[in-house]
Amino acid sequence: MDRINTQKADVMSTRQIVLKIPEKVLLAEKMDETSFAEELRTLAAVKLYELGRLSSGRAAELAGVPRVEFLMILGRYKVFPFQSELNDLENRYAQSHQ
Repeated sequence: MDRINTQKADVMSTRQIVLKIPEKVLLAEKMDETSFAEELRTLAAVKLYELGRLSSGRAAELAGVPRVEFLMILGRYKVFPFQSELNDLENRYAQSHQ
C-alpha cells in the first residue's frame, strides 16, 4: 500500500516554472499563452526524450499525455519512438561480441 501512495505522490507532485515570452513570439506563432505553454511542454518533452535525458514515460508526464499518445506524437517531430531501447540493444550486442 505504501508503494501505491508513493506512486500517487510522485504523479501529483509538480513544480511551476515561469517563463517570460515576448508578446511578438506569441503573435508570430498565432497562439494564446495556454496553447503556447502546452506546445513548449511537448517540445521540451520530445527533445529531452530524443537526447536520452528522459524516458518515454517521464517525457509523457512532462508533455501531460499518456505514454502511448506521447510515442505517437514523436512521429510528428520525426523522432524514432524506441531510439533509447535500440541504443541499449546495440550496446548490449557490442559488449557481448567483444
